[in-house]
Formats: sequence, structure tokens, C-alpha cells
Amino acid sequence: MCANPWDPEWDVSSGLVRRLLDRQFPELSAETVELLGHGWDNIVYRIGSDYVFRFPRRRAAVPLLQSEARILPKLSDYITVPYSKPLYFGKESTDYPAPFLGYTHVPGVLPTGLSDAQRARSAQILAQFLKSLHTFPLDTAEAEGVPHDQRNLSDIAGRKERMLGFLPKLSPHLGSETAGALESFIHTITLGRASTQKALIHGDLHYKNVLVDGTGIISGIIDWGDVNVGHPACDLSVAYSFLPPSSRPAFFETYGEVDDETHVLARMLAVFMPMLILLQSIDDRDERNKLEATRTILRALA
Repeated sequence: MCANPWDPEWDVSSGLVRRLLDRQFPELSAETVELLGHGWDNIVYRIGSDYVFRFPRRRAAVPLLQSEARILPKLSDYITVPYSKPLYFGKESTDYPAPFLGYTHVPGVLPTGLSDAQRARSAQILAQFLKSLHTFPLDTAEAEGVPHDQRNLSDIAGRKERMLGFLPKLSPHLGSETAGALESFIHTITLGRASTQKALIHGDLHYKNVLVDGTGIISGIIDWGDVNVGHPACDLSVAYSFLPPSSRPAFFETYGEVDDETHVLARMLAVFMPMLILLQSIDDRDERNKLEATRTILRALA
């Protein structure tokens, strides 16, 4: 039994990846296999220079990957930045018990250590991306089996309780001043549940799923495993987690105005998601992501 929700149920080694590709996609046999990293649900390998493959690490990730495989090809007219397009559809086998996907490689690097000035230059790019994505026809998404709010992100009271429960473990790593500011912020949230608002959303739009170019400008959006029909505030959290306070007005000027409840939920999720990343980083002893998750929390609180 897994001790943490990010612990894998399946080990996907580079040797296993090589074997799966050789058997299912022999045209890739000559390509190199390089580990890029992993999240809670999937582990990611770079295959040659042109492709990236994602393999589920947990059973719960399988239906999400299948949903992603169906909906992503239909999004090209609605997405205004480069994104991962599935090209290879791997099947479960005796070697590995889950399907897997191979995508076009999206150039860029994770946005760690960027200055506020660099981040501000992506405000309108991010806003236009989400404005377009959130207009995708819901009947098409539902016909493709895209789930509804599968992580219950509109349950504000339940999430607030979880955040307070994280504090004892996080506080020693944040320092007393930041931990105090975080606790004070959590206690200011008085909403119990968000009203129902529906849009097709990325669903997991934190810094580990955003790519930037050499100048720090947004160059791609990756990892669509949590794509679902849900509250747009989930994606709008990027205005608080990625952007400095000074560029948030420009973001919402392009995206369009939203109600106060949406702002509350967006900011809450902008804090909640890096708290989860920080928990995993502490467990993994990953100092780089500990630092970036902490910076993200501080930016969302600002």
C-alpha cells in the first residue's frame, strides 16, 4: 500500500520503456530514451529529439490518460500556445498493465527562477490561452468522456481543512513568518463551496506544467492528464501563482472580468497546488522544487 498519494504503484524504468517501444513502435527503436521527470500520476521520458512519452504510475491515472487521448486532438482550434499533441497510442500488455501516450515534443524549460518582469510579459499570452480554451463546446467534451470536476475542486471548506492539515509538516520548511502569513490567509477564506460554473479546463496549471523559452516567455502547456469540465477558477489560479500582482489586472483585462467568488477560489488553488508540490518535494528531498514551490506560495499570497 502506498504511503503517500504520489508514491508509484508501477515502476517504469528506462529499460521497460525501451522494450515497450521496440515491440509496439519499432520505428522508434533507434531513438534514445531519457528520463525527464515524474508527477503524481505519470512518469515522462524524452524519446529522441521529437517525442515525449508519458506512462501512468498509478491505476487512477489510466482513465485520465484515456480521456486526454480522446480530447486533445480536438483542441487545436481552441489553444493559442503550443501544447502536447498525442501521436502514439500505446496499449497495455504483459510487459506493462496500462496504456501510454507519445506526444510531439514541445520545446522549452520549466519557469523556475524567473524575475517578476519576465513573468509579467506572459500575462496576456496566458489570458488569451485560457479565454480560448474555456470556450470549447462542453457537449463535445462530454461526448468524449471528459470527467466533471473529478478532484472536487469547488469544495472550498474541504480544501481549507486539508491546507490547515498540511501546515505542521510545511511550517519548519517555510519559516515562521511565511508559515504565519499562510495560516492567516487560509483563515480569511469563509466560503464553503463554490457555485457551479462549467468550462473545459486544463485542471492542473501549475509551474511544472508550463514551459518558457530562453527569454522567460510562455512557450507551451504540457501534462493534460487532469483535463476536465469544471470551475474555470482552477485554471485562473495561474494569474496568482505565476504572475506578480502588478500584471494581474492586464491578465483579467484580456481574459475578461470574473466574480469575487472566482477570484477567491483561484487564489486559494494558487496556494493549495504549490503546497502539495512542496509536500512531495520535502518527501523526495528535492531542493529545487522546494524553493520554487515556496516562491509560488509567496507570490500567490502577495
